Formats: sequence, C-alpha cells, structure tokens
Amino acid sequence: MITRRSLAGLAAGAALTPALARAQAAWTPRRTETFTDGFPAAGRRPWVDQVPQLRVGLLGGENEADRMGRFGPYRELLERTFGVPTRLFPASDFAGVQQAFAARQIEVAAMGASGYAGAWLDTNGGVEPLLTAQEADGSISYVSVMITRADSGITSLEQMRGKSLAWADPNSTSGYLIPRFALRRQGIAVDGTAYFSRTGFGGGHEQAVVAVLQRQYDAAVTWASGQGDVNEGYTRGNLRAMVDKGMLNMRDMRIIWTSEPIVNGPHAARVDLPPAFKEDWKRFHLALPTAHPEIYRQVERGAGTGYREVRHADYELIVEIRREEAAARRRRT
Repeated sequence: MITRRSLAGLAAGAALTPALARAQAAWTPRRTETFTDGFPAAGRRPWVDQVPQLRVGLLGGENEADRMGRFGPYRELLERTFGVPTRLFPASDFAGVQQAFAARQIEVAAMGASGYAGAWLDTNGGVEPLLTAQEADGSISYVSVMITRADSGITSLEQMRGKSLAWADPNSTSGYLIPRFALRRQGIAVDGTAYFSRTGFGGGHEQAVVAVLQRQYDAAVTWASGQGDVNEGYTRGNLRAMVDKGMLNMRDMRIIWTSEPIVNGPHAARVDLPPAFKEDWKRFHLALPTAHPEIYRQVERGAGTGYREVRHADYELIVEIRREEAAARRRRT
C-alpha cells in the first residue's frame, strides 16, 4: 500500500498494476506493534569487518545544534548496541545525503521519499529502503501542507495568486516535489510569475516556516503527519517539532492547502552492505519505540506507532514523479 488514499491515481489516473498489487499483498512486512523479539543485545557483530565504522547521514532543514542534540543519544545507543564506532554526518541540505551515498561516505540515512528516489537514480539502484516510520493510525503516509500567517488575510489557495511562496528544499518530497506536482495538476503554474509573485527556497523546512513568520514569504510548504491536534502541530512533523521547541504557535498560523497522503521516507542503506547488517538495523528500529521511547520520539520529531519494513516497490511512484520533474526542468532550460 503506497498511501492511505491513492496518490497513484493523482499521478497516473490508474491504480497499481495487478502484478504489483499481488506482489505487495503477498508480502507481510514486520512492524513495531507485532515485533516480539525485543531490543537487540549489545555486542560486536560478525559484519564489523565489512563495516568497521557506522556512518549515519542526517538530512538538513534544521539548525545543526538542534539536530545533533536530538540525535546524540541515538548515536550513542547505536554504538553501544553494535560495538562499532558510530559517526553522524549532518548535511547542510537534502542533496548532501544523496551525494554522500553516491560517494560511499555513509552507510545509512533516514531520507524523504524524494531524496531516496534521487539517491536511487544517482547510484543506479545502489541504495535500498529498509523501513519507515508508521503514523498514529498505523499508516505509513504523511502530508504536505501550505501554511500562512493567520493575520495575512490569506484563507485559501486561490488567494495565493500574486503572493510569494517558499519551497523547503529542491530534494524535499513534501516541501517541493509533491506540492509542485499536485499544484500543476490543479492548473496552477508553479514556475515563473504567472500565479505566484515569486517562489524561492527557504533553506529547509524549519527555515521556510521561519521565513513566513518573519514575513519574508507569504506562505511555505512543509510536512506534517496530518493526524492529531492541528493546534499542536499534529502528532509528528516539522510543525510539531517547531511547536515543541517553542519556535511556533499554531494559532498564529493558518493551513490553506493539504496534499493527498505521501508515503513516508525510508531508512535507506547502501545495497552493497552485508545482509546481516541490514537485518540488525531493522531489528534495532523495530524495537526502538518500546525499548527507548524518548530516543524514538526525538529522532522522529514526534510519535507514531513505530516502524514498518518497506521495499523499493513502495517508492516507485515517487521515482517516476522525480523523473518527470527532471524532464520538465530540462525542457525549461
């Protein structure tokens, strides 16, 4: 299942092919709520000779001090559990993680769906998805939202005509790829100034929302679970993280557009890594929400019901949309 509703219908006007639907139906992914093996015992693993150090890529879009603070206990737990030196590689933007995979500078990273698709294309299938976050309702999807200041007078997408819009990052699924894709199919020109007065990049999800708060843009697109109390920034996502950090009061903001559900981005690993390493990575994360709930909440920027295994088939639609976006960019130039 790619989404709670049918983003595939939005993309192609058709459901999954029967063969793909049968293949997905035949696979039963493991998930946190039914994972009973417990948290992996600490100790040196047989794969350590092939993976002498564990390098974990971190996406951009948040100030580095906050990012490293959130992931510090996670890094320490990985190192204690697997008995291998573990380093965090914070990228300045989303493209940095893709480039690190292509250069074999990292082993794993939690990525957005578009970032994974880009890395998969850049490496000719050299990365694979292992698992993804599961939301409060058990789904593995989230939404892109367009947010404005409540005092802006803008209450609908139609009122954004002639206004400015901040994208989050060119390699963000919810902050660029999907909103552009969806808005084009609503007949809204996303390039040039035919609809918006201007568009630009905020430098990440957090920074794009800050730009709206500071009146540098009229609106921005970012990600949210789309579940729970909107006044708290929903259950998980950039808005929830900013609320939790005291950077944002949702009563000062207004959401004027919400996408159809988007498949959550995966924890991706290089294909050439040992299968035993990939299995250990899955088991660590499937048990993490129960064994270490605060670490889980920090790395996921909120809470859901844990993790679920995924496969490349779950991201084929995003790969195709990414290809379409690249082709459209080449036509423009």
